[in-house]
Amino acid sequence: MNWWWSRSINTALQQNVEYCGTHEISYQNVGLVIGITGVVGNSLAETLSSTDTPGGPWKVYGVSRRGKPVCSIAKVRYIQCDVSVSTDVQAKLSTLKDVTHIFWVTSAFDLSTAKCCEINGAMFRSVLNAVIPNAPNVCHICLQTGAMHYMEIQRSIDGKLHVISHDPPFTEDMERLENIHNFYYTLEDVLFDEVSRKPSLTWSIHRPDLIFGFSHHSMLNIVGTLCVYATICKHECIPLIFPGTKEVWDSYSNASDANLVAEHQIWAALGAQGKNKAFNITNGDVFKWKQLWKVLAEQIGVEYVGFDETEKIISLSEMMKDKGTVWEKIVRDNNLVSTTLREVGLWDFADMLLAGGTSRLCSINRSKEYGFIGFRNSINSFIFWIQ
Repeated sequence: MNWWWSRSINTALQQNVEYCGTHEISYQNVGLVIGITGVVGNSLAETLSSTDTPGGPWKVYGVSRRGKPVCSIAKVRYIQCDVSVSTDVQAKLSTLKDVTHIFWVTSAFDLSTAKCCEINGAMFRSVLNAVIPNAPNVCHICLQTGAMHYMEIQRSIDGKLHVISHDPPFTEDMERLENIHNFYYTLEDVLFDEVSRKPSLTWSIHRPDLIFGFSHHSMLNIVGTLCVYATICKHECIPLIFPGTKEVWDSYSNASDANLVAEHQIWAALGAQGKNKAFNITNGDVFKWKQLWKVLAEQIGVEYVGFDETEKIISLSEMMKDKGTVWEKIVRDNNLVSTTLREVGLWDFADMLLAGGTSRLCSINRSKEYGFIGFRNSINSFIFWIQ
């Protein structure tokens, strides 16, 4: 059975590489994951460390600003490095001479600004400049961007969000939006410049939509954020009300399972069909928030209400302003890993996502046409990452 298909239906063997005494493992490939503590970085760490992963056994370097996380993968070599500081990058990454594949799954996220483009472009360029000249066997770069490639969100003076977008479903052959600041475009330009100077170096671009995954430290961990919201509702004995618009509640949406995104990147990095192309990557189905909200309530064990048309839209950012001590008590009472509410709750991101404003469905036909057969059931994926 195909490895990607097996993982999609949860029959693949997923085990970490084990060392036996002082036996030295002969690695077939060496992955450098920039953003190892993010939702996809975490999935790449686990997937590349599995014994049955194609291209393996893999040696894995994981780079993050915070260093080794509490929930770390035993066989990943964690490197604490601030990729926004070029001297730190040169000192710590130029020594990695055995790297064969670079996985860029990080960003300095903000609404579209020229400064955001400058910062993200400089980080990416700094890493490539440190690694590629010193690692002669580097053969492929995976660049992760996202469905925001096809749209721009602007905040007006009154604080309201306005969306400029292509007409969905989004396809990879759509032209870039004009006269906007989108750091995904900047990252692509840095990538194209780098590979143009080394003909043997291949690349792939991966554009997930809303990512379902796990991370203690990510600006885009929507599953974790909603679990924290639901847990606080349960603790305070109040119902779980949907904090978004009726439009978002009823509309179809895409999700991208973090493990699936990792598998997609490995597929492109190893196979000829996935090289030198950009791909959308979603689970292959659609969901409605009205479906997931009931699942969330059941999983957390909180009273389900859903969307209440009699109430005005809830701002999670406002609602959670004074809940820091509540979260501290929940952590203490349940013997959880010590975290602050600021660390685990991405309220501005959740408010922006659930406020809606436009459909953002993506077509994944190109991935299927070039041979990628991985998929996920979005409801099952949501449950998996909650648990």
